[in-house]
This record gives sequence, structure tokens and C-alpha cells, in this order.
Amino acid sequence: MPGSFKNHCVIISGALGDIGRSIVKAFVLRGANVALGDVKENDEAQAFLASINLLNPEVKVLYDRVDVRDPALVKQWVERATEELGTLDIIIPNAATVTIKGIMNISPTEWSNELKVNLDGAFYLSRFASEKLLQGKVSGRLVFVGSWAAETVHQNLPTYSVSKAALRMLSKSLALELAPNDILVNEIAPGYVDAGLSKQVLDGNESAKLKAIEKVPVKRIMHPDEVASSVLWLCDFDNKHMTGSTLLMDGGLSLLS
Repeated sequence: MPGSFKNHCVIISGALGDIGRSIVKAFVLRGANVALGDVKENDEAQAFLASINLLNPEVKVLYDRVDVRDPALVKQWVERATEELGTLDIIIPNAATVTIKGIMNISPTEWSNELKVNLDGAFYLSRFASEKLLQGKVSGRLVFVGSWAAETVHQNLPTYSVSKAALRMLSKSLALELAPNDILVNEIAPGYVDAGLSKQVLDGNESAKLKAIEKVPVKRIMHPDEVASSVLWLCDFDNKHMTGSTLLMDGGLSLLS
């Protein structure tokens, strides 16, 4: 388990989702200042920030309501977070959305919107935040929150799968470009998580949940905190050589196809 992240600053998109909240809590508990971004209302954010302050009153947390589809807004967010918290040396593009429709049924608008959130938004945050690190000649860690859907065909999830596959190549491309500057870039690729869409689908449907558990070779669905723990490990500054890699944590699901 990684040690302290005191004196480090994290910026994370999609911070009010289930996985985002777990990642934020994990960093806060280890002393990091965190800039949170999401599209949810400020009232909802403030309630979460209050709970975070109780976990560790010594850290600084900052929330911005930001639409990651808009590069100007993302750049403004990075600028403000840097001014308020300091150098953002840990970057977590996490914002994502999903449309459950086959290719013949998904509309052009739905297709475009999902790619803008999942891929373009990740590009904007990684680009603008890492640019700051290059300007300041500061080491950094960048972790994209991807999915095992990047390498395995999923029925009725074409846009999501395409966006996550593209995100994987973005991660590798950025890793190669930033490696000489000690900015390490990796991707975490979870399988079934008790969070987000999976949680919505499985909660209240015991039969579907049991089928999902049975399908996973390790016979369990992971908790968002498990994802957060792996993100922290990839961001540990004692990790000096792992870059351009994908940490696949799907319980063996990808071994079945």
C-alpha cells in the first residue's frame, strides 16, 4: 500500500461518482490536497466536501462544476486549481458516461456525446494539467480510469468500448511523450465494480447480481475502494519505471474471451 501523499496535489474529473469518491477519500486520508471536478450541483458537492474535511481537516479540497467536453472550461479549472492548491502533480481523468444501445440504435448525438465525455474530456484534462508540469519541470503521475471493455467486445456498449479503447492508446501515447520528464502515465482497467452503471443495474436485482458474480472467475464483484487502492499504487512516487501500462483488474473476466 502506498504511503503518504502529503504535499502532493491531485486533480480528478468525475469526482462525485462512486469510483471518483473512493479515489478522493483514499488520497485525502493520505494527506493529499484534491481538486474535484464534476457536473453535479454545488450543493451535492458541498455535502461530500464536508465529509472529506472530517476525514482529514489538514488537507485542502476544492470543487469546480466543470463540463469536461468543453476545453476552455477544463483549462480554466486547471488554472484555478493550480492557483488555489499548488502544482497538480497527480492527474486522474475519471469522468465517463455510458449509453446502453447497439450500434444500429444509438443516435449520432448519443455517440458524439459519449466520445466527448469519455475521450475528449480525458484528453483535455491530461493535456492541460501535464502542460503545467512541463512548464514547471515537475515530476508527476497520471492515471486514466479505463475499463476491461477496451479489449473485450460488449453487446450494447459500442460507444463506451470504443472510447475506452481509444483512451488506452491515448495513455500509451502520452506515456511515451512524457517519460523523459519523469511524468509517468498509466491506465487502470476495472471489470465489474459495485459502482455507477453496474450498481444501478444490479441493485435490487438479486438474480442478475448472482449471475454477474458467477461469471467472474474470482466469484466476486469489486468495491470502488479496491479501484482506488490500485490508483494510489500507480501514483506512488516510489514507482519510477511503470509507464504506458494497463493495470487490468477484472477478476479474470478477460480470460474468458
